[in-house]
Amino acid sequence: MDIVILIGLDTFSYVLTLLLVTLGLVIIYGMMNIINMAHGELFMIGAYTVATLLASGVPFWICIMAAPIVVGVAGILIEEVVIRHVYGRPLDTILATWGLSIALKQLIIILFGPGAVSITNPVPGSVSLMGVDYPAYRLVIMALAAALALATYLVIYRTTIGLQVRAVISNRAMAGSLGVNTRRMDRATFAVGSALAGIAGAIMSPMISVDPQMGVGFLIPAFLSVLVGGLNSLVGAVVGAGTIGGTTGILSANMEQADAQIVVFLIAILIIRFVPQGLWKGFR
Repeated sequence: MDIVILIGLDTFSYVLTLLLVTLGLVIIYGMMNIINMAHGELFMIGAYTVATLLASGVPFWICIMAAPIVVGVAGILIEEVVIRHVYGRPLDTILATWGLSIALKQLIIILFGPGAVSITNPVPGSVSLMGVDYPAYRLVIMALAAALALATYLVIYRTTIGLQVRAVISNRAMAGSLGVNTRRMDRATFAVGSALAGIAGAIMSPMISVDPQMGVGFLIPAFLSVLVGGLNSLVGAVVGAGTIGGTTGILSANMEQADAQIVVFLIAILIIRFVPQGLWKGFR
């Protein structure tokens, strides 16, 4: 029974972190129709921001708050320099962001080297939960990720800015004719989507290997989550992250990692084949 509880908690922690990355992808794609192949590198930059600031003596929790700001600013620069020049050209967008992904990884290698950077767990020790001793920091990750996901939902569905975002997603031309500054919304949307990936990388940095390849480990599951849950829907992102993250967590605990990933891919392919609009829209 203890093993079941541990697997459940680990899976829930992974799902919530994956959800933050997935939300960023959904917001960027839904608003701008941009397939961002460099989204994993934004996750990576968030983690390296924490590592850099910690090395300079900055307290961990301030590093966590600084990471989404740094990555959000990076997102604005990327949108201004690269993305805005390839709007409406899906293939060019994929190639441009893929090239950007490679460039960012090489930049990190130049600055920090190809090896992994170690970050000390800021909340050592464990907490007794349902009779099981569980790492305290993983519980912190769950709380932070859940709070950020809820905050994102409330901003999109309960604020004027969120209304403008949904208007642009629904009908860009009509929203523009009604006075919504779509150019400004694009810039802000890419920054927010980038910041979500950055904060996910920041909060996960003490728990995983911080290295130039770390973004790939979350980018592929995030893309699968978007496709499985449904495009243009935050609730679909929750469903997709729960499906992909939950399946990955449970299978990884019972079989080899490579075998688990193969099964997850097969499940995702079957869902996309038979429910192409995504689980959320397909079963509403």
